Amino acid sequence: MLCAVYRTRRKEGMLLYVPGKDAFQDVPEILLKQFGQPELVMVVPVDKRRTLAGIDVADIKLALQEKGFYLQMPPKQEDWLAEHRVAIGLPAKPDKK
Repeated sequence: MLCAVYRTRRKEGMLLYVPGKDAFQDVPEILLKQFGQPELVMVVPVDKRRTLAGIDVADIKLALQEKGFYLQMPPKQEDWLAEHRVAIGLPAKPDKK
């Protein structure tokens, strides 16, 4: 099974997987509108991999078969400044005056 992976310029780390190049027919129109212009990253045979971009290939294959697409959201951004403030004994957010 081939899988085409697309990225968007609107949200760093968001990827859209479809079952072939330009196979967007099953992707909801509202999702495509919010996703923006898809940019092809790669076309890859998923049967020969265990993971793809940190995602279990079984999950991707199941979504492609059931929905016709898989949307990978970017990882949650860490707030390093808040973590540092807590580590040195300050509140995570500075007091507003």
